[in-house]
Amino acid sequence: MNSINIKEKFSKFSKNWHPHQIAIVDNMQVLLAKIKDEFVWHSHEDEDELFQVVKGTLYMQFRDRTEVVKEGEIIVIPKGVEHNPQTKNGEEVHVLLFEKLSTSHTGNVTHEKTQTNYPKI
Repeated sequence: MNSINIKEKFSKFSKNWHPHQIAIVDNMQVLLAKIKDEFVWHSHEDEDELFQVVKGTLYMQFRDRTEVVKEGEIIVIPKGVEHNPQTKNGEEVHVLLFEKLSTSHTGNVTHEKTQTNYPKI
């Protein structure tokens, strides 16, 4: 039961699209990720996903629209909803993710950006 300095944790890694675990709450994990450019279209059939933008602006693409999520804002992606997070103009965005431990990084999609192991920092 120690406080976690999120800014300090972000300084411990540089790789984009590679979440790092900073805490577990029951069967949920808290992840930090740095993202840049476009990810991959995917969905999570059995899990919701929460994104909080810590730094920058996230563009969450859905098949019918794009939702702009600014620094200090959150967006919840309901289970089964196809989405594709991205940034614009080469901006690196820092996000905090809150999701079940069972959540696969890219759902049922396998891609070169898919991660299967989240380092603990």
